[in-house]
Amino acid sequence: MKIKDIAVREIFDSRGNPTVEVELITKNGKHRASVPAGKSRGKNEAFVLAPAAVIRRALPVARRALRGKSFLSLSAFDWALRKLDGTKKKSRLGGNFMLGLSLAAARALAAERGEETWAALRREFFPGVGQKKTAPMIFSNLINGGAHASNGLDVQEYMAVVRPERGMNEAIKKLIGLYEVLGKTLKKGPGVLPIGDEAGYATHFANNFAPIALLGKLIRKQKLSGNFRIALDVAATSFRRGAGYRFDGKNVSADKLGSIYHGWLKREPFVLSIEDPFAETDLAGFRNFSGPKNAKKCTALVVGDDLTTTNPKFIEKYGRDGLITGVIIKPNQIGTVSEACAAISAARKNKMFVIVSHRSGETEDAFLVELARAANADAVKIGAPARERMVKFNELIRLYA
Repeated sequence: MKIKDIAVREIFDSRGNPTVEVELITKNGKHRASVPAGKSRGKNEAFVLAPAAVIRRALPVARRALRGKSFLSLSAFDWALRKLDGTKKKSRLGGNFMLGLSLAAARALAAERGEETWAALRREFFPGVGQKKTAPMIFSNLINGGAHASNGLDVQEYMAVVRPERGMNEAIKKLIGLYEVLGKTLKKGPGVLPIGDEAGYATHFANNFAPIALLGKLIRKQKLSGNFRIALDVAATSFRRGAGYRFDGKNVSADKLGSIYHGWLKREPFVLSIEDPFAETDLAGFRNFSGPKNAKKCTALVVGDDLTTTNPKFIEKYGRDGLITGVIIKPNQIGTVSEACAAISAARKNKMFVIVSHRSGETEDAFLVELARAANADAVKIGAPARERMVKFNELIRLYA
C-alpha cells in the first residue's frame, strides 16, 4: 500500500456532535472511514482532537510524514502512526484522527489484496480463528438512562441480548419486534416518546430496577425467553460520589451497591451481564462484587469498559486478577486497529467474553461488525435497531448470511 494523499472532513455523529471522516488515497482508489465521537469516556482513553484542530494541525503533519510511503501491513502502518504521534495518549495527532487513518488503511490494504476487510484483519491478527464463522450475540440498547438521557435513571443502558440461533436476519427481526412492542407499552397518551442518545427509549421510571422488570416481562410475554436475555451498562463512574455512590436518590457504599445488584440478579435471572458496575477507580468494588465471598450471588458476566478502555495492559491485569469476566472493545478508546486487535487477543488469553461495541455518538461506518467477524467475537453491541445504526444491523446480516 503506497499512500498518495490524505484528506479529512468534518462530519456530524448521530447526536449532532462534530467528528471526522478520513480519506486515504492510494493507487487502488479512495478509502474512507469515519470515527464516532463518544460521550461517556473513561479517563484512560486516547485523546480526542477537535475536527478543526485535526484539519489545521494534525493533517499537515500526517501528510508530510506519510505521503509517498509504502506499508506492507496494518501493524507497520499503525506503528508508524504511533511513532509520529509520540505521546502517551495520542494527543499530538488525536486518537480519533489516528483511528480514522488506521481504519482507512485496513480497507486500503484489503482492497489491494482483493479481500474483504474482515478477512485481511483475521489473516494478520487472528490467524488461529481459521475458517470459523460463529454469529455473535447482539447487545441492543432499548432503554437509555444516565449520561444518555434526562429521565432520572442512574443506569446508562438497559439492553436486550439476542442469540441468533436461527440466523441473523431472523434474530434482528425479533429484536425490532421487541423494540416496537416496548415503545407501544411505554407510550402513554399523545406525543412522541423521548429517545436517548443511542435511540433507546428515555421515558421516566420509578427506579433503576423498573426497566429490568419491564424487559423481563416483555421477553416472557412475547415468548422470546429461549433466545433473549438482558444486559446492563451501569457506567457507575457517572454517579460516583466521594468514597461511595449516589444511586436511586440515596448515598450508598460500594458494598451496598453490590448487594443491590445481587438482589437484581436474584429477582431477574434473565440478566446476562453487568458492565462497569463500579467506578473505573473502584477496584475494591469490582473485586468484592464477584470475589469468593459473593461468587454464588454474582450469576452474571462482569464486563469492563471505562475500567479497561480497550487497553491490552488493563485487560490483561484485571482479567488475570478476576475483577471482570467480559470486556468491551471500542477501537477509538485506544486509537488504532492493531491495538484494538491486541486488546481482543489479551481478552482471549484470559478467557474473557468479548463484545465489540459502538459509541454513544455513532456514524454510519460499520467497521465494528467487520472487526467482530475478523476476531470471531462473542458479541456486538450496537444500540437500538433504528436510525443510523441500521447500517450496522444490515452489515451483520450480510457478513453472517
